[in-house]
Amino acid sequence: MNTKLTGQQIESYRMNGFVVHRELFTADQTEELKSAALAAIATMDSRYRVAKGGALIEQGDAYYQKVFTQCMNLWRISDTVKRYMLNPSIGQMLCELEEVDGFRVWHDQMLIEEPYGNPTAWHLDNPYFSFNSRQVVSIWIALEPATLENGCMWFVPGSPPLARFQNVGISENLAELFSVYPEMTKIDPVAVPMQPGDCSFHNGLTAHGAGANMTRQRRIAITCAYMPAGSTFNGKQNILPPDYFASLAVGDELANDDWNPLMGSRK
Repeated sequence: MNTKLTGQQIESYRMNGFVVHRELFTADQTEELKSAALAAIATMDSRYRVAKGGALIEQGDAYYQKVFTQCMNLWRISDTVKRYMLNPSIGQMLCELEEVDGFRVWHDQMLIEEPYGNPTAWHLDNPYFSFNSRQVVSIWIALEPATLENGCMWFVPGSPPLARFQNVGISENLAELFSVYPEMTKIDPVAVPMQPGDCSFHNGLTAHGAGANMTRQRRIAITCAYMPAGSTFNGKQNILPPDYFASLAVGDELANDDWNPLMGSRK
């Protein structure tokens, strides 16, 4: 694993809200993670998107299902996925990027853009979650080539300071987010093609999306969102299990070590 960030990368992340990191994993590591994630998906109930006791989030509508195949919390059903997504060295990278003392896993998700799949509309990550924070970080890992032709990631650099916690759904209206944040339309988006094993990190309030898959092959990636330790419940269920969700009051700390394990700390 290549988990050493340069000072230039950290500066770029803080300025733009995202940064690319090449060759995070070797070819063998990338293949191991991909195989484990695909095997985990095969064990899941195809009607739902969250593994092992999470919220019963059903697979999406006809348009959404053709954006990507989305399965979440694979780390809970695959020891191999857990070993990669909860790796302490990745945790240290998160802490360096955001100057936070520790992070908890929020959820991972396999994102498979199927052949001829629809584009992913512009959106923000954190407003979907059960907590509000300007220091959320998501990692996006290419498990096969992510290209302009098959739907690589795009980011709006510098968007986090412009964002609040209003958001939109992922629908056929690709530009709906910009009706909420028209100021973001003054910034040119940046495409981020990746090779297998490359990754990007982006802040939870960075506007991002992905193009359509115009090819005959799948575009396979895995992501994981990480919550700053000490974050508190905002009233949204998102992926939380029904019983745990019902036990929470707004303002409670989200510190369930089984559901959101602590990983990563500043050296």
